[in-house]
Amino acid sequence: MSGVQDQLEIKFRLTDGSDIGPKSFSAATSVATLKENILAQWPKEKENGPKTVKDVKLISAGKILENNRTIGECRSPLCDIPGGVTTMHVVVQPPSSDKEKKVASQPKQNKCVCVIL
Repeated sequence: MSGVQDQLEIKFRLTDGSDIGPKSFSAATSVATLKENILAQWPKEKENGPKTVKDVKLISAGKILENNRTIGECRSPLCDIPGGVTTMHVVVQPPSSDKEKKVASQPKQNKCVCVIL
């Protein structure tokens, strides 16, 4: 019976309201593995998809999940409904390029010059 409880049904809700899953995962599965699964199943027709695991943030029960933890450790007691599906929200961080950082910092580099005629 504990083998059944160690399996969690999880679906991933994307920002546009569409879902990936549900799929069954072991409670010993790491959050990083979940993110890799999301990358593999990401719909190809969606723009601005994640490129790496670092681009993906998973939120469950209002908490951002850390890559090194297992889903068993992150599980909320409120989500332990027998036979229920846990929904985790997926947020994709836009990649920050060096050009954007330079453009943002340029106004700070401007200096005022006064000329008296």
